[in-house]
Amino acid sequence: MSRKTAMDAIFSASAKSSEKLGAPNATPQSAPAPRIRSGAIAAMGASLQQLTDIRDQVEAGSAIIELDPTLLDGSFVSDRMADATDASLDALAESIRESGQQVPILVRPHPNAKDRYQIAFGHRRVRAARRLGIKVRAVVRDLTDQELVVAQGKENLDRRDLSFIEKAFFALHLEALDFDRTVIMQALSTDKADLSRYIAVAKSIPETIASAIGPAPKAGRARWIALADALANATARSAAESAIAEPIFASLDTDTRFSRVLSVATKKPVVESAQSGRGGARMISTASGRKVAKVSHAGRDLRISLDKGFDAEFAAYLVEQLPVLAEAYAEAREEGTS
Repeated sequence: MSRKTAMDAIFSASAKSSEKLGAPNATPQSAPAPRIRSGAIAAMGASLQQLTDIRDQVEAGSAIIELDPTLLDGSFVSDRMADATDASLDALAESIRESGQQVPILVRPHPNAKDRYQIAFGHRRVRAARRLGIKVRAVVRDLTDQELVVAQGKENLDRRDLSFIEKAFFALHLEALDFDRTVIMQALSTDKADLSRYIAVAKSIPETIASAIGPAPKAGRARWIALADALANATARSAAESAIAEPIFASLDTDTRFSRVLSVATKKPVVESAQSGRGGARMISTASGRKVAKVSHAGRDLRISLDKGFDAEFAAYLVEQLPVLAEAYAEAREEGTS
């Protein structure tokens, strides 16, 4: 199948619709083709291949209409993480204000809301248009759910690469929606091994923590995996949660936020010798620096004094856990001497 024939099958545009980008906007001269319902994965192969160059086809030319941004809803699955510190949206809005929207977005008729549309790609352009109070140039096509997510993933990968964690949660969200992994791999242009890694990392990092950090494009795969491994520890996870709750955290840029969380999550609990006090008193703090208790010796006795600023219920929890800790310690001693 030739490239032109393949794309004609996806776009199914009228033979009379030959408007190019930059020409005056016009209403499509033919109704969209009936939606192709989901079928077996084998039947999806041709559609997935046809969508590989969907961005190029939209830019090359197709019937374009102008839509009110208030009629547009986002994709049913998110691929990008919101980042309030990202200045690129301001730059995009300014570019559209000065030069107009050069590249149309791709939408489909909303499957569950009459007279509304669902965005396949172009979410940031829609946000910029909303800021400017202008309509959005769009190509409307009937797309199945699979076709939409593949178009969404590929356009984002080609335009502004998703960060590792954005790919990871995009993959996890698609899997949660029961998409076959063949479709997810196509959407992310990845292979089976990398897809498994993406999903494993996304499952290991609480979404509240990942969302608070944001895309962190400079972090890279190895550091996100290190964070995922660290957060398997309850103490490290608590330290990360404390870090993202700090008032200053949200004002930091996304890569600095990541570094902050990775630092506290991989930092070992601090046990410091006190400078004063008889009997070798020591201060115990969490990985995030919160004081927990002071430990002191008096003869054969060991005294633990909990810090007043720590969780008041921790004392009761500690008392309940002492028998369990004592048994675990005794078992470990026996195994070590056997």
